[in-house]
Amino acid sequence: MTKHTAFWDDLAHDLEDPEFLREYIAESMRIATIDAIVNALDDAREAAGLSKAELARAIKAEPATIRRLLSSTKTNPTLGTLAEVAAALGLRITLEPLPKDQRAQVTAPLLDGRTADPNKLARHLDELRTTKAKASA
Repeated sequence: MTKHTAFWDDLAHDLEDPEFLREYIAESMRIATIDAIVNALDDAREAAGLSKAELARAIKAEPATIRRLLSSTKTNPTLGTLAEVAAALGLRITLEPLPKDQRAQVTAPLLDGRTADPNKLARHLDELRTTKAKASA
């Protein structure tokens, strides 16, 4: 359980601003989604026994492009790049609905611009990001 800190209090206060709330949710979901996809692609690459350079050649990209994609903590790949890498690994990227509890915690506040419990939302989004980061470590 995360300790109660000034950070969480400040974040909860900031989440009361509809514009901040929408940007925070969108960015948090973007980070968690990209991390999950990139980590899955890297796992598939390793399972296929391909080096990053071999994968780069398969999609006619510079090896540095694949190294940055799979190694950088600040990557922001295009969907086209992710789709090309996935295809080279025999995969495709698909959409899936959020579980019902996440729709209530993420989608509703994003659409409404408000949340009944800013602390709960902040912790939930943090958990999404840190769960993905821990899975890749």
